[in-house]
Amino acid sequence: MTMDLFSQFASSTSFGVPLILPAMLVPWLLFPSYPSRWVNNRLLTSQNWFLTSFTKQIFSPLNFPAHKWAFLLVSLMVFLLSMNLLGLLPYTFTPTTQLSINLGLALPLWLATVLVGFRNQFNHSLAHFLPEGTPTPLIPILIMIETISLFIRPLALGVRLTANLTAGHLLIHLISSAVSAIFSLSPAASMLTFTILILLTILEIAVAMIQAYVFVLLLSLYLQENT
Repeated sequence: MTMDLFSQFASSTSFGVPLILPAMLVPWLLFPSYPSRWVNNRLLTSQNWFLTSFTKQIFSPLNFPAHKWAFLLVSLMVFLLSMNLLGLLPYTFTPTTQLSINLGLALPLWLATVLVGFRNQFNHSLAHFLPEGTPTPLIPILIMIETISLFIRPLALGVRLTANLTAGHLLIHLISSAVSAIFSLSPAASMLTFTILILLTILEIAVAMIQAYVFVLLLSLYLQENT
């Protein structure tokens, strides 16, 4: 039973080749390309509105040097949002339920923000490890705590995204199995369970969008600290 529950998170293979790479590339193929016409259609207009609103929301509190990261963080948001939502479709695979994928995204970006801070404001970045006015006996302990809190950030980013998506997929799998299992015993209970499944699916769509936003928002906050 346990293996059946978690087998949905294993990457599918075709002729011995993992299909996780196509699953990560397909979302980019679904976005419409800009036509040669002067006036965009409704789909492109909605896409431009979303990207513009998200960029303003993320980068308005940030300093001007951080605006160089706009293209990277907006692309990351679109990438995560697409994979999270497409993973809710039947017979699909969600790459963002893999901790290795999420850490592979979180670790380099977090490290880049730290290196930017040390390059642009070295003394200010070191000052984060020791707050002003700290008593002398507490200096080694506080430096150790601040160092651990700094290095745990990429792990928290990856684990948060993985745990939330995995929990949602497991709940959907369990409740959908219960719908078919109890239908022959009690159709009324089965319909009630199906209603709960629909509401849970709507909730998971919201979670998929929120988790992609939170991932990018936290990276922008790390960037703000170092710029």
